[in-house]
Amino acid sequence: MAHPYIERILKARVYEVAIESPLEVAPRLSRRLGNEVRLKREDLQPVFSFKLRGAHNRIAQLSAHAAQRGVVCASAGNHAQGVALAAQRRGLRALIVMPQTTPQIKVQAVLDLGAELRLHGDDYDSAFEEALRCAREQGLVLVHPFDDPDVIAGQGTIGVEILRQCAAPPDAVFVPVGGGGLLAGIAVYVKSLYPAVRVIGVEPEDAAGMHDSLQAGRRVTLERVGIFADGVAVKRVGEETFALCRGLVDEVVLVDTDEICAAIQDVFEDTRSIVEPAGALAVAGLKRFVAREQWQGRRLVAINSGANMNFDRLRHVAERADLGGEREALLAVVIPERPGSFLAFCQALGPRSVTEFNYRYAGGEGAQIFVGLALSGGRAEKQAVLGTLRAAGYAVTDMSEDEMAKLHVRYMVGGHARGLADEVLYRFEFPERPGALRGFLETLGARWNISLFHYRNHGSDYGRVLAGIQVPPAQRADFRLFLEALHYPYVEESANPAYRMFLGA
Repeated sequence: MAHPYIERILKARVYEVAIESPLEVAPRLSRRLGNEVRLKREDLQPVFSFKLRGAHNRIAQLSAHAAQRGVVCASAGNHAQGVALAAQRRGLRALIVMPQTTPQIKVQAVLDLGAELRLHGDDYDSAFEEALRCAREQGLVLVHPFDDPDVIAGQGTIGVEILRQCAAPPDAVFVPVGGGGLLAGIAVYVKSLYPAVRVIGVEPEDAAGMHDSLQAGRRVTLERVGIFADGVAVKRVGEETFALCRGLVDEVVLVDTDEICAAIQDVFEDTRSIVEPAGALAVAGLKRFVAREQWQGRRLVAINSGANMNFDRLRHVAERADLGGEREALLAVVIPERPGSFLAFCQALGPRSVTEFNYRYAGGEGAQIFVGLALSGGRAEKQAVLGTLRAAGYAVTDMSEDEMAKLHVRYMVGGHARGLADEVLYRFEFPERPGALRGFLETLGARWNISLFHYRNHGSDYGRVLAGIQVPPAQRADFRLFLEALHYPYVEESANPAYRMFLGA
């Protein structure tokens, strides 16, 4: 007996606004991975995202009476554009609630489509609560971004197209996951026709709602989510989407920010298109899965789900893509403090390209240097370099996976402070919005002296601060209470080797 969603998917009304997106071979990525990789180009939709499929199908199904009330939705951006476009086509009022952290390109796109806009809260969940309030008070119809049968069915049309566009069923389909609507819709259709095809979700490690829920056997609520891949920054997956995915999805793969950035570069090199972080999730997950399973000669499909990328976010992507693709290594090395040492060190490296070299004289017999190296052979080459340097007598620490080193130390090496007492070091994060940094500084500087401070604005990810603070031992208990009351995520880095080598007193 056919799954009840099959009829919904086949009857979904999406093509009044959506195109049947191409399924293109990615030749460079295919050669590198030894598999046939195809990209489902949902980034080519009129609003540069798959989200208009589900949004339009939901609004198209509204009765005339319901449609007169108008619609409201909460969204980090792409669903908002789909709702705005579908409402515009049907001549309905549309109120869109978006987090204050939403990239400006998505905010402007909603305004361009004639919708009313309200910015509220720092994440999707706060915006959703505000949308619910507006729906109750103004009598608007809520268009849920994922937990609605009509939305799920609209997204499921992508599965229909994939199977029609493939000469033979693929071995696996990789799908980005936020609330789970896209994954549920594709999984229902693909698994109903070809149960042997693996349907694999992909989530960021810092927004692993579906992964954790499937492992727990129930929906879990995340305490916080990273917003670099803002299109999938959801604390709790949908009830309906979870029920569908639980019985149909093979697994959910987790990837980190560096892997997402590397996947953005992979897509660009094959298509000359720049997808947003959530749009590159599937490619990042595909690469991790293939490396883990050692697959060769398989037919693989990845959903390029969106391309609403803020231009200034490219700074962060470019900085991290080489690390995520294992094309660069960051090393901390001790070399003798004497003339000619750098030349001798470069000779030990051989023909490898030095991408970064940070050093500051601090006296003593040994000099701490922070080095970036270009790699062509990935992790294996990095291990070979480490072995070569250690065999030559150098003390080397691999910093390629050290988050503090990648975010801060590489830009501020050499800050040893002589005679500085009672310094502790912390990383803080706060939502990137106007006035947030000033408020953070005013609060942090109220009682204790700031002895080190580093901040980089990446345009859309969380604002990151590295702060050294002088806290006498007798005041440490009070300081910990202060940290808890600050309500910003934080990590103590006082014992971090990168701090001790380059910044510590």
